[in-house]
Amino acid sequence: MGQKINPVGFRLAVNKNWSSRWYANTKNFAPMLAEDIKVRDFLKRKLAHASVGRVLIERPAKDARITIFSARPGVVIGKKGEEIEALKAELRRIMGVQQVHVNIEEIRKPEIDAQLIADSIAQQLEKRIMFRRAMKRAMQNAMRLG
Repeated sequence: MGQKINPVGFRLAVNKNWSSRWYANTKNFAPMLAEDIKVRDFLKRKLAHASVGRVLIERPAKDARITIFSARPGVVIGKKGEEIEALKAELRRIMGVQQVHVNIEEIRKPEIDAQLIADSIAQQLEKRIMFRRAMKRAMQNAMRLG
């Protein structure tokens, strides 16, 4: 029988990077980690329709820099940047920092991003599409475009 390990932790040194980049002393580590989890949950709820694949959180000094990797960056930004400004204000309130920088990066090939494929399959299953058909279609798209 094999040992059970965390797949993200196993791949960190080889082909995956940390999803948060900051350093904290022992006293502040747990609250900052809890804030990161709250921010990720908030962004997942708020930007569910924007096809967000990954969120990277960095904390230089007293600020915060959040990079959102999305297949549809226009939806995240909104008309004339209204959505992004509201998002910054809400993130500033959640994190309790003076300034939050939000960067949006486009995912060039959303058909081969694992998180976006999983979200797509989940949405299809919620619409009561047959699971074999949903899986087969997702695999065919990924193989064809990747």
